[in-house]
Amino acid sequence: MPGQKILVVDDSWTELTMIVAPLRNSGFEVVTAVDGDEAVEKVFREHPQCIVLDVVLPKQNGFQVCRKLKNLDMSRHIPIILLTSKNTPMDKAWGMRQGADLFITKPFNAEELVASVRRLV
Repeated sequence: MPGQKILVVDDSWTELTMIVAPLRNSGFEVVTAVDGDEAVEKVFREHPQCIVLDVVLPKQNGFQVCRKLKNLDMSRHIPIILLTSKNTPMDKAWGMRQGADLFITKPFNAEELVASVRRLV
């Protein structure tokens, strides 16, 4: 749904650009964070409708951020997509157990990502 705010969290500027571009081109407003602490801060400041979250992050990893946000009343309703290079069945199961709504592995398909965000918002 165009115009809705999406928070994208990744510590790689290259990856961040590759994730942000198709979302913005599809009409979403995108805000970014580069570590787990900044991600949590931006959730409460920006009030996104969806979060696209890498797992390997400085300060707090994506699993920790996901678990924290899903355990707080103010943020538990926000859909979280874990978008990561961690692709073992155990990684996926752990991510879903932390409260993720969807788990997508890198490299990712931009159209699939946009469709997934649209479906969740």
